[in-house]
Amino acid sequence: MKRAVLVLLLTFLLLASFAVAADEDKILGLWNTPENDCKIEIFKSGGKYFGRIAWLKEPLYPAGDDGGMAGRPVVDRENPNPNLRSRPLIGLQFIEGFTYIGKNVWEKGTIYNPDNGKTYRCKMTLSAPNRLEVRGFIGIPLLGATSVWTRQAESSVVHRDYSGYRKPRMGVN
Repeated sequence: MKRAVLVLLLTFLLLASFAVAADEDKILGLWNTPENDCKIEIFKSGGKYFGRIAWLKEPLYPAGDDGGMAGRPVVDRENPNPNLRSRPLIGLQFIEGFTYIGKNVWEKGTIYNPDNGKTYRCKMTLSAPNRLEVRGFIGIPLLGATSVWTRQAESSVVHRDYSGYRKPRMGVN
């Protein structure tokens, strides 16, 4: 009898752990920003959640660009660190270190805004299966702004592994 109870308890714990893992990974995938000008890939690494820019509607600077970069790939030129201003936005990891805390909420991470070069604390809430509320803030969530992202159709999801990527050096093939 004790053995049967132990087996049932272990089975329940195993199934419960799978359910929690399934809940916390519901955020994974490709997300559209509200203006549909950018697609964000959210991925998991080492138990934390991260995000990178996977696609831009306008991946090149337009003709007449004030920064003199017409026709070149869009870069992180607002970054406060001059050494990082030449990195391309496509592939840029700008969501860092989120932890699933339960009830479809991920916290304790940061989000970088390449439009102004600032990093904010952030909270993400999956309010519906295809609706992600991303709230960037300074100090407390009350002092922030929320952007609502929509999940990209699964058939269009492009998974990329950047773990072995090295930026090519100039003049080297």
